[in-house]
Amino acid sequence: MTEIILLSDPRVAATGVDGTDEPLVDLRRTDGLRVDPRKADDDGSYAHVRADVARRLLAAQRELPAGVRLLIVEGFRPPGLQRRYYEEYAAVMRADHPGAPPARIRELTSAYISPPEVAPHVSGGAVDLTLCTDDGTELPLGTEVNATPEESAGGCRTAAAGITPEARANRELMGRALTAAGFVNYPTEWWHWSYGDRYWALISGRPAALYGPAERPTHL
Repeated sequence: MTEIILLSDPRVAATGVDGTDEPLVDLRRTDGLRVDPRKADDDGSYAHVRADVARRLLAAQRELPAGVRLLIVEGFRPPGLQRRYYEEYAAVMRADHPGAPPARIRELTSAYISPPEVAPHVSGGAVDLTLCTDDGTELPLGTEVNATPEESAGGCRTAAAGITPEARANRELMGRALTAAGFVNYPTEWWHWSYGDRYWALISGRPAALYGPAERPTHL
């Protein structure tokens, strides 16, 4: 079985960051990409990613067959929101696993929500996304985007057994397109892909990440 490296792994935090001032760009203003509003926030943070990430999403889109589109659900996540998500899910894990030590709670939590200090979304390098048709109808990929391990019975894992052949084929189609564009997947979440962050650097064998925490554009 292939090892799953979680974001709680010390090797992620130990990965350095070269740093870049590459800006965040608004995918809602990027021709050729479709952005879903389900995670919309008041300032539009959710629709932003680093400029090269946006270019790579367009490259991935070109790898898909006619009539199939990427559907972007969430990109940049402000640090405060990431911390809130993490703490809320950690509380659920503590309730479900009474007596578990803090390191185990961190591991369980990071299978679904990244520790804030290494979170790919905070870097502007990560996107949660799925596939849809030209008219926006989502294709079946086995679970809802952002389904928890508990509510999906583990179906949220990219290589999960028990999903339909159609869902498996759609996951593989999306995976091929995004991998060709340079992204890596977080294997506990089929919808989560990233480029340039610490997790990407570790999985890709790069000496350092390209992106640390992103600066929120002043127009947000």
